[in-house]
Amino acid sequence: MRSRKPVIGIPADRRLLGPHWFHCVGEKYIAAVAEAADAVPVLVPALGEQHLGEWLDSFDGILFTGSPSNVEPHRYQGPPSDPDTWHDPQRDSTTLPMIPAAIAAGLPVLGICRGFQEMNVAFGGSLWQKLQEVPGHQDHREDKDAPLDEQYGPAHDVDLVEGGQLRQLAGEPRIRVNSLHSQGVQRLGAGLAVEAVAGDGVIEAFRVAGAPAFAIAVQWHPEWKAMNNPFSRVLFGAFGDAARRRAARQ
Repeated sequence: MRSRKPVIGIPADRRLLGPHWFHCVGEKYIAAVAEAADAVPVLVPALGEQHLGEWLDSFDGILFTGSPSNVEPHRYQGPPSDPDTWHDPQRDSTTLPMIPAAIAAGLPVLGICRGFQEMNVAFGGSLWQKLQEVPGHQDHREDKDAPLDEQYGPAHDVDLVEGGQLRQLAGEPRIRVNSLHSQGVQRLGAGLAVEAVAGDGVIEAFRVAGAPAFAIAVQWHPEWKAMNNPFSRVLFGAFGDAARRRAARQ
């Protein structure tokens, strides 16, 4: 009997397109799950907690994606954001309770950019809203006027913590990553362990220490043309393998 592919839930953004609201996920994340993780992507609407139990029973893993929106600062007792900041309270109300529940249930979890920040907030951490304005930190934003391949191109090195899961996956102490974020970890959440750090000390990756399954978040964007990047393939492959192990137990 042919074993089934694991099913990966991908929580969506809620966006106003014209006069109507839509629940959306970037194609690059869907493609990375389907190709690099070799799993079945399923989009999850931003409906809050009302279907949380059913979703956790249905999925073999969850990917928390990046987004143009930021976590609302009241979620981590931060100062009010600038008036033009894009927020998505429906996504916050869906993902923030989903993260600890999924990890406690043993589902493999991968967080990317906003997903990385969501995971930190879900475990009680806080965020810098503008890293470029924090003394000692570099500007981690992309050039929005550059072509996409340049925006998502390699930007800086990150040092992988010795003994960490990413160091083991990479097989080397340092990798080069892209950088498209203004927010970053201010206070690391409880129970999270640093996996990678940028040259200016900004935390670029962490894991949920003691999680029963794969539970890693990265600040960069490994989903961008994932099949063309050796470490992105390894990262999504490890996530997919963890989801396959979960699916085999169902």
